[in-house]
Amino acid sequence: MAIGVFDSGIGGLSVHHALVDRLKSADLIFLGDQANVPYGGRSGEEIVALTRAGCERLFAEGCDLIVLACNTAAAIALRRLQQTWLPGYRQKLGRAVNVLGIIVPTIEAATGQPWAQERGPERFNDGEKAAKLDVLGIFSTPATTASRVYEIEIDKRRADVAVFSEPCPDLVRMIEAGADQSELRAKIEGHVAALTRRIGRPPDRAILGCTHYEITGELFRSALLAGTPLIHQPGATADAIERYLAAHPEYDPGTGGTRRFLTTGAPGLQNGLVETFWGAPLRFEAA
Repeated sequence: MAIGVFDSGIGGLSVHHALVDRLKSADLIFLGDQANVPYGGRSGEEIVALTRAGCERLFAEGCDLIVLACNTAAAIALRRLQQTWLPGYRQKLGRAVNVLGIIVPTIEAATGQPWAQERGPERFNDGEKAAKLDVLGIFSTPATTASRVYEIEIDKRRADVAVFSEPCPDLVRMIEAGADQSELRAKIEGHVAALTRRIGRPPDRAILGCTHYEITGELFRSALLAGTPLIHQPGATADAIERYLAAHPEYDPGTGGTRRFLTTGAPGLQNGLVETFWGAPLRFEAA
């Protein structure tokens, strides 16, 4: 059996990379839906359908556990798939399977609270929050920003954290196309400046709320105020999956150390930006 990692494109490789480092003997299969990237501007129904199709493909490859390494898919599709699709699909397959996302571990890392722990009824308005020291900036796709998942879930757990989201249209498309560093730098600096103006000051911490953005993490670090801590989704997700596997032995990650990379788009070598991030040339098979 194996662990599947699904993303709308190549951004989930950042999560895949963290899982490879953490679970060295596990078998891991990555699927990028590059034929349909980006998801950020699609309707909710499209995102649910595409995410379900990707999960079905990975289950067919023998995966027991799938990680949605896509904030948009996790924010829009995950709960619906868990509640309305997975129960019947488990019966069809006749084995234990599950789909998890990257938002829960990210919020746990951002709040220092376990997901199940919510705070009391105390509330602060945005102005009161912004006056406090802990202002958290979220850079994400338009669909993730519109879902307000980070604002809603962090507010349930911490009254002293002000969350401000900045949608970054076109950034995923640029990363997928292998845009040069100068273009990416200008785009990212523009989004950081826009968020800073809206808050009235730089954020104290930031989340790159799209796994594609981790590939350009150094450009975000350069654009943010020096020393601004970044909450890393790949590391937080690897921590959570390691804990989950320890608590759920029915999900077998395999022991062969297999690494496969599938795409719904054009198979073959990926662009230079991905190669630089991964540290070696990376070839995808046709899904």
